[in-house]
Amino acid sequence: MREAWLLGLGIATGIVGGVLPHPVISTLLLTIAGSLLVLVVGMVLVRQARRLRGLWLRYRLGHVLGADGARCLAADGDGAILYRNAAAASSAATVSAALLDRFAHPDPLLARLQSRARQRGAAHEDVVTGQGRTRVSVHVIGRKTYLWRIEDVADTGADDTGALPQLVLSRSGVVLSVNEALRALIGAERNDLERIVTDLPLRPGEEHELQTLSGLLRCFVAEVEATSGGNRRIIFLPVAAGKVESHDPTAFETLPIAMLRLTAGGCVIAANQAARALMGEVEIGRGLGDLFEGLGRPVADWVADARTGRAERRPEVMRLRGHPSELFLQVMLSRVVVEGRSGFIAVLTDATQLKTLEAQFVQAQKMQAIGQLAGGVAHDFNNLLTAISGHCDLLMLRHHRADPDYADLDQISQNVNRAAALVRQLLAFSRKQTMNPEVLDLRDTLSELTHLLNRLVGERVALTLLHDPELRPIRADKRQLEQVIMNLVVNARDAMPAGGEIRIETDNLTLRDELGRDHVTIPHGDYVQVRVIDQGSGIAPEVMGKIFEPFFTTKRAGDGTGLGLSTVYGIVKQTGGYIFCDSTPGAGTTFTILLPTYDRIEEAPPPVPASPKAPAAEQSDASATILLVEDEAPVRAFATRALKLRGYVVFEAESGEEALRILEDEALMVDVFVSDVIMPGMDGPCWVAKAMEKRPGTAVVFMSGYAEDAFRDGLPRFPNSSFLPKPFSLSDLVATVQERIAR
Repeated sequence: MREAWLLGLGIATGIVGGVLPHPVISTLLLTIAGSLLVLVVGMVLVRQARRLRGLWLRYRLGHVLGADGARCLAADGDGAILYRNAAAASSAATVSAALLDRFAHPDPLLARLQSRARQRGAAHEDVVTGQGRTRVSVHVIGRKTYLWRIEDVADTGADDTGALPQLVLSRSGVVLSVNEALRALIGAERNDLERIVTDLPLRPGEEHELQTLSGLLRCFVAEVEATSGGNRRIIFLPVAAGKVESHDPTAFETLPIAMLRLTAGGCVIAANQAARALMGEVEIGRGLGDLFEGLGRPVADWVADARTGRAERRPEVMRLRGHPSELFLQVMLSRVVVEGRSGFIAVLTDATQLKTLEAQFVQAQKMQAIGQLAGGVAHDFNNLLTAISGHCDLLMLRHHRADPDYADLDQISQNVNRAAALVRQLLAFSRKQTMNPEVLDLRDTLSELTHLLNRLVGERVALTLLHDPELRPIRADKRQLEQVIMNLVVNARDAMPAGGEIRIETDNLTLRDELGRDHVTIPHGDYVQVRVIDQGSGIAPEVMGKIFEPFFTTKRAGDGTGLGLSTVYGIVKQTGGYIFCDSTPGAGTTFTILLPTYDRIEEAPPPVPASPKAPAAEQSDASATILLVEDEAPVRAFATRALKLRGYVVFEAESGEEALRILEDEALMVDVFVSDVIMPGMDGPCWVAKAMEKRPGTAVVFMSGYAEDAFRDGLPRFPNSSFLPKPFSLSDLVATVQERIAR
């Protein structure tokens, strides 16, 4: 029609162009007429080509698919049918219309398959209908041309369930089809689920009752996904009479494994003998959430996950409620079907020791973190104390003892020393305190300490010392060991407000074999045993495991900091020893310390001679030159003034990099390097090592608010060097420098 209309228009335009006298208009009209004629010819050729292609497509498809028993349809992208074989003979013009006899709404299925075919070249899907299973497949056979194939698929697969009673449910629960086996049981007139299953809702994996022509029939229900569209195939497996076996209660009761039998909701049905021995009497009907706590989420949610299979056989550790002591159990759920009902068997394992080890590990990590924090706080605090103490010493040099201000300065100095002692306590429990070990006879050490201990305990407490006459020597820091004894004696005194006796006993102990106690293994060998025994109120069992924790105290607010026993523990462990506590409430407490003996007396280092206290500068030291490197300005200012007062020439630097720039002057002769250890950028040992390459043999004094052990390992050693811990006084600094120069 369009071609005829365009042809007539072209002829008319050519006639008009031929009779017009104006040459330009005539030429234009003749051109338009020619274009229209060419367009008509092209359209005719295209139509013929399409007709020939359709004929060729029908010929090829008919040759291949004409005798196919399945319905085959060739259609364009819009679904218009271009070819149909003999099995698909119908008057439908589209694929959708051709499938209305099988599907109520085939358009979503066709659109889904056609979209997949455009991506992959082909697609298919099995659909369960009222007439059975139908497979719809599509192939791309040309540009915007699709071949559809619809065939019936028999229900005889690998699962061989075709003879079993079954039905197909839609995603919304509507019965789509019922097979012949189920229809023979229930009758042809029932096709809704409520009339088929009497005890809805369906619970796959459990037994249900079916209303059959001959009465109620118990069947085991299994569910499989029938199609990718979400339909479900429900298979009913009839349970023969006498075949339902329940668990033997006698076998369950006598099993040596603690087990609970639970409902699907997590309520206790039964507990066997091993479970009752582990947990005590278990009330029947109680839920797991009433029995256990500590899961971190509701126990009901965990049971629901286990019911769906997400948490089945995944153990959880929980604490038993209402138990006299803390009892942790590992609970694992396994799904079972008993007498047609699904439920769980809970297997219980005692996990108390595991949780105890876990708590000890967490406590060790916490102690380590607090120790690191204490070390950092001590470093910064020691810098402040050094500046305060140093400038106080400088002021005291300018005031006579009779000066009214001298007493105030002395109070400042004493309080700085008290603050320094508190910092030493922090470093002691973190085991980062600088130690000066020496060979000690505890009999002499305790005898020297007796006068001070008697003043500490007061008049109502008697102090008794009992020593082994052949007590072996030990190697320890005398000052720190005295602090251990004083802390233990003070605690014993506080435990006896009405008075009593404190005994300190020392003796030798030889372990032939390893000794295990309180989760600690003590190697065999010779030890000196120190016991501090009191007759006080004792320590409660629930508190015993926390007495060595920092900041833990049973005293009233203001009566204790909680650092005493943690300091004792830190010093003893840093010395290489062990400490234990035995206590009976109301009968007293005994602290036992084991310190390894030291028999190599000939190898013990000679005692360091007492440093001279602020002597007058000798003539040989007056020309000594010192390079002082300190990043804290107040400490650097005090140290510079203190050294200059003793007649030394002092060069200052606030970093290791600046110190190396000063030393670039080869004409500068330096006798002693006095350097902080921890500084921004290049630290003390690093810049000193570089400086020693050109100035070997120079004396070095390192100073730091950290303990010496915190930086000594792994760093270069210098032959003529010493360590000065912060806080230090003016006399300590001068004496240490003079000692390095003298050596």
